[in-house]
Amino acid sequence: MKSQSPLPAAPRESIIYEDQWLYVCLALYPITKGHTIVIWKQKAPDLRVLSDAEYDYLMEVMDVTRDVLLKVLHVKKVYLLYMDEVKQVHWHLVPRYDEKGFNVFAHKPKKTNDFSFASALHEAFIKRLQTRYIRLPSEK
Repeated sequence: MKSQSPLPAAPRESIIYEDQWLYVCLALYPITKGHTIVIWKQKAPDLRVLSDAEYDYLMEVMDVTRDVLLKVLHVKKVYLLYMDEVKQVHWHLVPRYDEKGFNVFAHKPKKTNDFSFASALHEAFIKRLQTRYIRLPSEK
């Protein structure tokens, strides 16, 4: 995957969606099953550097991703976390299973190679994306 992001490259089999602006993948070190990351490809140390159109597009993709996780994983809640510790715009979407509050964040992340349900998430993502009108940001 070609990216200017300082984050580690995602294994191809973890990719749920990708286009020229961003990609959606399962986390390499998930804290719950389905922990997903949406990563902006171009160098962007903070959300404020995105144009309005880029930000709107990112948030539309976040919304689609959340909808897909809710449906495919049969959970009632997905936490959205904006993380900027590596100075690159990316969001973590963490499905909440039978827990409440912040307990889910007490889980220790463990490296995984099991991306077996990424294809089901991809199919649901494309299907959900087709039901939405999302304005693409113009190329720079």
